[in-house]
Amino acid sequence: MEVQTKEFSIDTANGTTVAVSKFFSKTLCNHSIVISSATGVLQKYYQPFANYCASKGIVVYTFDYSGIGKSISSISALKKHSTNLKGWGQQDQASVVALANKEYSDATLTLITHSIGGQILGFNSNHHLLDKVILVASQSGYWKDFKGLHRLKMWSFWHALIPIFTPLFGYLPTKNLGLFENLPKHVVYEWASWGKKKEYMMHFRDETYLFDQIELPILSWSFPKDSFAPKETVDWLARQYKNAQVTRIHYPLEEEKQPGHFGFFKPAFKELLWEQNLNWILTNSLL
Repeated sequence: MEVQTKEFSIDTANGTTVAVSKFFSKTLCNHSIVISSATGVLQKYYQPFANYCASKGIVVYTFDYSGIGKSISSISALKKHSTNLKGWGQQDQASVVALANKEYSDATLTLITHSIGGQILGFNSNHHLLDKVILVASQSGYWKDFKGLHRLKMWSFWHALIPIFTPLFGYLPTKNLGLFENLPKHVVYEWASWGKKKEYMMHFRDETYLFDQIELPILSWSFPKDSFAPKETVDWLARQYKNAQVTRIHYPLEEEKQPGHFGFFKPAFKELLWEQNLNWILTNSLL
């Protein structure tokens, strides 16, 4: 089916703007999806996967977190951005979930998260509007849970790169450093505080934490050779959703093609991953 795309912006309850893209076809199947990105990854990265799902009759929403991509107007505005990392879940992710539910209230609504998108789900005040969740390489970022050179990289990110460059620029200039999109200062300061603690975000647990309230079917994926989300870190995050019906899958090492941290959303994995995850959304089965 031919896929149409509509781009627009919505305002969150705390006054920030979130740029949204909606993918849909003429014939709908009463299912909708919200894709919640990895840190600093633009929504356009998920467009091939969104187009694929929309071609099957599913309405798909992607978005840029506030302070990222089309959700920020300039470097000057980025420096003034006041939302923290929890706010990406409490406001941004929650607002797009509410939008999807409002526009298609009778549809089964699935949230698909990539990396940090699965962490901030635990702060999403609209989690009760969801029917299912797929966590793609969503993990803990505690630096000691990583091995070898990547452990050193994670330590350096939390203890050196963020505290040195962020106050110097007024934001984290990760794009200039060849990493990903530039990040707001309050986001990275909170992120670094998590990454230094063994219990990661759970070290700071308070009444804003909604992890225990989430009682949904969750499909949690991890992948061999994913240095950004080793299996043990994905296991840790999955355990935080202790009242959900979690199905943990570690992608087979013997598969010739390995997705790593970013491959799930690439067309090369249409047959190996897209089709079975779409089947789980539609029928509750991975077969």
